[in-house]
Amino acid sequence: MTARIAYTKPSITELEVSYATDAARNGWGAQCYDYLNRLERDFAAHLGVRHTIATSSCTGALHLGLAALGIGPGDEVIMADTNWIASVAPVVHLGATPVFVDILADTWCADPAQVEAAITPRTKAIMAVHLYGSMCDMNRLLDVGERHGIAIVEDAAEAIGSAWGEKRAGSMGAFGTFSFHGTKTMTTGEGGMFVTNDTALFEKVNTLSNHGRDASEPRQFFPLMTGYKFKMSNIAAAIGCAQMERIDELIDGKRRIMAHYRELLAGVNGISLNVEPAGVTNGYWMPTVVFDRDTGVSREQLIEAFKQADIDARVFFWPLSELPMFEARPGSTNARDIAARAINLPSYHDMDEAAQARVADVIKGALKA
Repeated sequence: MTARIAYTKPSITELEVSYATDAARNGWGAQCYDYLNRLERDFAAHLGVRHTIATSSCTGALHLGLAALGIGPGDEVIMADTNWIASVAPVVHLGATPVFVDILADTWCADPAQVEAAITPRTKAIMAVHLYGSMCDMNRLLDVGERHGIAIVEDAAEAIGSAWGEKRAGSMGAFGTFSFHGTKTMTTGEGGMFVTNDTALFEKVNTLSNHGRDASEPRQFFPLMTGYKFKMSNIAAAIGCAQMERIDELIDGKRRIMAHYRELLAGVNGISLNVEPAGVTNGYWMPTVVFDRDTGVSREQLIEAFKQADIDARVFFWPLSELPMFEARPGSTNARDIAARAINLPSYHDMDEAAQARVADVIKGALKA
């Protein structure tokens, strides 16, 4: 009997366990932020940015950044229709209106031409979500933002290890955000990171993230505004510090898994996988296979085939405009079409070649059914 194949799980070693144990045993009082400060410092160095703030989630980091930009009722934020709800939730919670555009057929990220066409006088930000590790076209989006005076913000939750040329995902916009959820390339259990090179924006977010307490305010427990509480715990940060020491290993592992899927599926007609255009690095957080339309293979068939093989697989994100809380957008043809014939493949760090072969066999079997 073969073991069930999980679609994802973190890589936790004795290093993570020892750091978390130390934080639980000693990380109190004057030491209560030691690992937190270290994680922020290490991540800033890895990304090549000036400022970082560790948060309880990527969603919280997005909320803080958008709030610091002054986004609220009457404002619009443009983003791809293909996204997880976490990207749009802060926009809604702040009272702004999300505007969805279709995705490109190859990268599955926002179509820059449709982004620009969707701009109105109310547009306050454009959110570049680097889906499954694929990079948005940052040259075109940054150009659009500069010409129209609109902030480009990067949701790099799924893009640790991805880069646009020499610039890492998350380091190019007005701010970037990352997720350290247990499913991600690196983890703190739950957690995220806000990053920026804009010192003024950093100071606003720093105040907002700490219940509205300004770092320069001399009076203790005297907030100057009503802020938020999205702080990461020191114990979670301790796990993150260990992961940062292994970050190259973790990123390389994801790329190794994707490379082996390509080998296993080489020569198989009727499917396409995550792309990596020239000059772009894809962190391959979530290897994904899209079946050609003429194969007739559907999402529902794939779900059942993987279930029968005792393998966990994830559906491609539903278009946000298909969810009940948003208005339908029939014009999102790629977002609707691709989601109906795609599946995310297992890619946990310790996955061996035998497990990947089992996954590939299901894909090949679906084409023969």
